[in-house]
Amino acid sequence: MQSKTAQDILAALIADATAAGAEAADAVLYHSVSHGVSWRMGNLEDVERSEGADLGLRVMVGKRQASVSTTDHSRQSLKDLAQRCTDMAKAAPEDPYCGLAPKERLASEPFKELDLGDYAEPNTEALKERAAECEAAALAVEGVVNSSGAGASYSEGQKWLMTSHGFFGQSGGSNHSVSVSVLAQDDNGMERDYDYDSKTHIADLLTANIIGTNAGERSVRRLSPRKIKSQTAPVIFDNRLSRSLLSHLVGAVNGGAISRGVSFLKDKMGERVFGDNINIIDDPHIRRGAGSRPFDGEGISNSRIDLIKNGELTSWFMNTAQAAQLGLETNGRATRGVGGGPGSGSTNLYLETGSSTFSDLINQANNGLLVTDMFGPQVNPNTGDYSVGCSGFWFEDGNIAYPVSEITIAGNILEMYAGLIPADDLEFRGAINAPSVLLPAMTIAGD
Repeated sequence: MQSKTAQDILAALIADATAAGAEAADAVLYHSVSHGVSWRMGNLEDVERSEGADLGLRVMVGKRQASVSTTDHSRQSLKDLAQRCTDMAKAAPEDPYCGLAPKERLASEPFKELDLGDYAEPNTEALKERAAECEAAALAVEGVVNSSGAGASYSEGQKWLMTSHGFFGQSGGSNHSVSVSVLAQDDNGMERDYDYDSKTHIADLLTANIIGTNAGERSVRRLSPRKIKSQTAPVIFDNRLSRSLLSHLVGAVNGGAISRGVSFLKDKMGERVFGDNINIIDDPHIRRGAGSRPFDGEGISNSRIDLIKNGELTSWFMNTAQAAQLGLETNGRATRGVGGGPGSGSTNLYLETGSSTFSDLINQANNGLLVTDMFGPQVNPNTGDYSVGCSGFWFEDGNIAYPVSEITIAGNILEMYAGLIPADDLEFRGAINAPSVLLPAMTIAGD
């Protein structure tokens, strides 16, 4: 879809809403493309390609608001949609915090160039070759006997946002990904592992051969796992899993959770939550970043936030309404879908690297658990109590000793954050990233 076409659709829709009695309105239009293949044991299993153009309208009448969405862009349909949404807003309960973003805070052109896509959609044959190469490399590793499947995909999306008080902007990007999961076997049974990569530009994507080989070797290393005794011991999360600890942080600093009082960090603003050498950054302007965007979901100018600075919590992720409820100003972290009003969240969030290598962490811990896979993490949003089922490796005297499985680890995430020690192996594979981290003591439930 051309930008001029999107602008005309949104302008007409907002004009229709105003004519129907709306005092303010904003609208967002998403155009997306998705193309992917699934491949297993040398055969093509599935090919999918989809395109969509979803549109969302939000209307405000006084302090009442309503939202609707559609995929029908015909002129009469949009006129009827605007009327329905305005009628809904008139009947909605009052929300003292609803409203458009402050006009003086809106981003203006030229927006920052972030190089968020190459828009080089591969054809189906190229995707098949990529998935096949990835699986073949994994199956070629000695000890690998079966495959759960490989996949290769491409997607792209464009978003156009318009408000009745003068904002119009476009953002978007593309994504290439490849992944595989395989099983290895020995006399004691079978074990599964995986690898993947995802980038905005095909030139930055790890080769299918490397990803497949990594997946195969990881599966073989997990063979013949042992059980371990229940105990308290150091735990290391490798850098594929450590980002999950930041995901819980994102939820805890969400302005909606804070305003409702359902966060274990609700009373921690300005306090030291991590060690004094820990910095966690949220930066929407990283070139080719998976979560980069030139403005937020309300059209507000955005910039880097040092969410955790020298261990101290400095900010929440807020949109305009959440900030108003908290007596603050938005910090450009609004998100926006077509199904409702703005939410809030992170952009490119990452934990800065530490000075220790991964080996240094193992040597420092001496004896403990390296977690390389986990399932079903649970965090109490009010207390921070944490538990997760996992598998990985036991290390002794600073060396990997043997694989382990059927383990649950538990602790309190505030205590985990306070003692966390990062390594220097940060890799960017998505919108939330962290290096491997050492937690000096967690409860391990085994035999």
